[in-house]
Order: sequence, then structure tokens, then C-alpha cells
Amino acid sequence: MTAMGLTEHAFTVHEGAGGPVLETERLLLRPLTPDHLDFFVELHSDPEVTRFVPAFTREQARERLAGIQRQWSERGHGLCAVESKETGALLGRCGLNHWEVFDEVEAGWTFRRSCWGRGFATEAARAVVQWGLETLDVPYLTAMIAHGNTASRQVARRLGFTPGREDTFLGHPVTVHLRHRSGSLPGHPAG
Repeated sequence: MTAMGLTEHAFTVHEGAGGPVLETERLLLRPLTPDHLDFFVELHSDPEVTRFVPAFTREQARERLAGIQRQWSERGHGLCAVESKETGALLGRCGLNHWEVFDEVEAGWTFRRSCWGRGFATEAARAVVQWGLETLDVPYLTAMIAHGNTASRQVARRLGFTPGREDTFLGHPVTVHLRHRSGSLPGHPAG
């Protein structure tokens, strides 16, 4: 087990079968796999959740999960299922995604509507962003946030992302926020 002090980083890293497992105070983040198909389809079927992220049919979700698993295998990072340590329930997804079209690594998060407003996105994304900046050879991470997605914009701000460029992604206008490697995450000392 590789440990990153909870006081310094507020997360630890354990090696799991499909890649690293990040553990925070309330959450476990495990690499998404095809075994998460039902959860992934359910998450991406809620009309409120899919206002800012794509909806997926079962077949599209199967293809997306296979791509996520490939990315973990080829790049050593990807999207994670976010699980409650207390109940074992799957709450959402969070992780790092390399977008070929931009040649950038994006930190992203999507949670069940019942989990909104409880700090889960910030807690999960803080661990993912810090882990990514410490382990990947990239000068910065992005967060592509659809126009009107105030909640995600607030999460990004809490994590030290600043608005960068305007772009279009999957046919929707987005603001690409940037989080550079230098400096510490707000709320945590530099490691």
C-alpha cells in the first residue's frame, strides 16, 4: 500500500486490481469497469444529471466503459466509480480523462442528484486533482464546464481552477478551466 498522509493530502492511495483506489474521509474511488454498466446507465439517464453531460444508451455506456478501461490500461489514469465508505453505495463518477482532440487531461465529476450539495464532488475531485498533478507528467489539468453549470464551476474554483479558454465540446459551449501544477490545492498545504 502506498500512503499519502491524510493530514497532508486528505486521501490515501491503495493499489487495486484495475488501478489505484483513492480513499478520502468519506469516499472510495475505484477505476470504472464494465461491471459498473448498470450504475453508469442509471447515472447518465437522469434528465437533471444529463443537462450538462451526455446521456448514454446501454450500448453507448458499454463502449464508453470499455474506453475508460483501455485508458486505465494504456495511460494509468481514467474515470472512477465513487463509493460511500459508510454504505457502499455508488454515488457518482470522478476522475481524469485524456481527450485526444485537445491532447489534454481533464478532471471531471458527475454525481447522482441525491448526492448534490453534500460536498462529495469537491471531496472526490480534490483527491483526483492532487493525485493527477503528483503522478502525471502534465503541466496542468483542465475542467471543461458547460455554460450554466454553476455547481461544477464552484467545485472547480474551490480546487484552484481558473477560467481559461472558451471552446466547444460534444456540440456544447464550454469554458475550459485550468489548474496548473504549481502551488497547493486550496484548503491543503503544498506537498
